[in-house]
Amino acid sequence: MSLIFTIRAAIRDAKAGTTPYLWRFAYSKVQRKSIAKETWKDVGKIFIIGTVLDIVYQLIVIYGIKTQAAFYPLESVIIAFALAILPYIILRGPVNRIVRPFIKKKEVAESDEHIQNQN
Repeated sequence: MSLIFTIRAAIRDAKAGTTPYLWRFAYSKVQRKSIAKETWKDVGKIFIIGTVLDIVYQLIVIYGIKTQAAFYPLESVIIAFALAILPYIILRGPVNRIVRPFIKKKEVAESDEHIQNQN
């Protein structure tokens, strides 16, 4: 799921012509807050669902099957971060770079077609 949201965000970045995600976040102090909000908007639900599912799994294992002695809530947060947010952060820039040439070609072809239709 995180990869799907990453690809959507990278395509949105490529269409807008913005610099790659991690580069923008690291070097643009003015936009950091808005970039973080955008990230949370894209993958926040996945992070929360992943955390809840891991907590439910741990509770089933602890109280249902009794194979584990303790409950580790921080582990749930770390796992959800690793599976939801980390791939988004790592892959959004490279996907943007891969998609950008195709987006530009498509936009040029559409503008040429629009000009031909006017004539």
